[in-house]
Amino acid sequence: MTQIPTPRGRLTQNRSLDDLTWLRVGGPADWFFQPADKDDLAQFLSQLDPQIPVFPMGVGSNLIVRDGGIRAVVIRLGRGFNGVEIDRTRVTAGAAALDAIVAKKAAQAGVDLTFLRTIPGSIGGALRMNAGCYGSYVADHFVEATAVTREGKTVTLSADDIQFQYRQTDLPEGWVVTQVVFEGQPGDPQVLADHMEAQLKKRDETQPTKDRTAGSTFRNPAGFSSTGRADDTHDLKAWKVIDDAGMRGATIGGAQMSPKHSNFLVNTGTATAADLEGLGEEVRKKVFQNSSIELQWEIMRVGEPAKN
Repeated sequence: MTQIPTPRGRLTQNRSLDDLTWLRVGGPADWFFQPADKDDLAQFLSQLDPQIPVFPMGVGSNLIVRDGGIRAVVIRLGRGFNGVEIDRTRVTAGAAALDAIVAKKAAQAGVDLTFLRTIPGSIGGALRMNAGCYGSYVADHFVEATAVTREGKTVTLSADDIQFQYRQTDLPEGWVVTQVVFEGQPGDPQVLADHMEAQLKKRDETQPTKDRTAGSTFRNPAGFSSTGRADDTHDLKAWKVIDDAGMRGATIGGAQMSPKHSNFLVNTGTATAADLEGLGEEVRKKVFQNSSIELQWEIMRVGEPAKN
């Protein structure tokens, strides 16, 4: 059996992940590591057998962990990685800081990163998927990021290194982002606070925020997010092509496409990861049959199916 390094942080074997994902599904990770600090993370990775896969996990807001779990070391950053520092219009956020907290702290300091307010999850995940809404993305505000490589080296990443695209980036496998630096426009704190309140109200009116979901299920075929403007067109929005295929409210087991917003996959209470992924694949099939559009998953799916 391969030897696993002994870190200062918390290392747990066969840790079930279902309580750590917003959809509340998923089997165990072979190993689950919560580093004490950046040095602990770097040392652990430098000593870890290169053959053992590493999966950095945020707060599980955009993730389906399959029922058989993950054959890897899952790394989840916590305290010590969630600080937010602001210097004029520059905001440095730890990868474990919640998007909403960063938006609020920035606004209080008169810096506009309000687009982060309604994005579920943490900054590391937001960077990895170039998260955005209302026409604004991480890429638009990105200055640089710090990451620890699979070999335990600390590197600074530029936009060229990351290669931002719609809902994806080219971060190397197993690299763990530890912090991100943003540049925001200056703004009046009260105006920014009011703007975020309006965003939240709009989100709650249109999305199933009280249900167990993982945010948007599929990327918009148009290749960009909703702008939120009155003249926004919906023809190539994921929810529209799902509606057109008759899949709003569709179910498999305990999984459902939300009747409120058909691009949200919901665990109604008894869903397995297989139910959720199976329903998503059924939606993709029906949309393709109906409109020849091949929907791309926005939710990350990882791990192995349950063994029969």
